[in-house]
Amino acid sequence: MGATKAYKNLDFLTSREARTIRMLAEYLEPQARFDHYGVTDTVVFFGSARATAPDEAAAALREAEASREAERVERARVGVRLAAYYEDARRLAQLLTSWSKSLQGSARRFIVCSGGGPGIMEAANRGASEAAGISIGLGISLPHEATANRFITRELGFEFHYFFTRKFWFVYLAKALVVFPGGFGTLDELFELLTLIQTEKLGKALPVVLYGEDYWNEVIDLEAMVRWGTISPADLQLVHRASNPEAAFEFLRSELTRLYLAGGSRSGP
Repeated sequence: MGATKAYKNLDFLTSREARTIRMLAEYLEPQARFDHYGVTDTVVFFGSARATAPDEAAAALREAEASREAERVERARVGVRLAAYYEDARRLAQLLTSWSKSLQGSARRFIVCSGGGPGIMEAANRGASEAAGISIGLGISLPHEATANRFITRELGFEFHYFFTRKFWFVYLAKALVVFPGGFGTLDELFELLTLIQTEKLGKALPVVLYGEDYWNEVIDLEAMVRWGTISPADLQLVHRASNPEAAFEFLRSELTRLYLAGGSRSGP
């Protein structure tokens, strides 16, 4: 029996020495699938994995009230508020997917893309599925969180090991970004994208919607950064704020049409 070929040696492929090969695999394998299924651009949804559907949040509140535990009731009430954003993400993804499907041409345009997990990510994939469209899930292996929700198009579900390769695929195909209320991960993704836009490292326009003004006005004070001189007044224009799905959709449809459909002159990666 001959020696094992290097590319069939799992001990080597999972070793420290083969890390570069694994990185390349997380770049090349998604690229091959996107090319095969004709995916050319996306609208990316970021947001909390902790948001639940409204019916689940309402059930959790009823159970909490029955327990009469004040702290549990308060957490459940917050969960109901967060669940409203789940429903809004679902509706916005429906609107975008229905519009995308109505566009002329063979390319699959402006496909909903999420981080593949629960919460707002699930809502985005769910809305696209309910509009009979495809959607992408760029999951990441985490120790305490399931990554693949059931609404992702099966052929377009991914699970990454490296955050930076996952982030690359978020950015590379994106033509717009919608950021719902979220935690550290959402803020990390948002500010990395804003940094790329601000420093002109992207060869394309990328409209950014901060969805949920009540949340973002409390969590991020960009005007304070202007007052302190750490960003320019013009940087405030890098984000557009919205608080209902229809308004967010109209903004995105207008911007995507202007930037990528009317002339297509700014469609570089």
